[in-house]
Amino acid sequence: MTFYTCLDDKGSVIARCQTEEEIAVLRRMGRPIAKVRAMKKQEAVVCSLTGSPSDYNDEY
Repeated sequence: MTFYTCLDDKGSVIARCQTEEEIAVLRRMGRPIAKVRAMKKQEAVVCSLTGSPSDYNDEY
């Protein structure tokens, strides 16, 4: 499974998402996503151990 990190134009993390559909929802909500980066397997393991990537998205 691929997790994604959404970054703003300054490189700050906006959200961590599990699907491209979640990224599209954030964009429709007006989040200033400038770049989407697939997470490395080591980073994705942390997400799956600590909970759903949607836990990082306060506006859901």
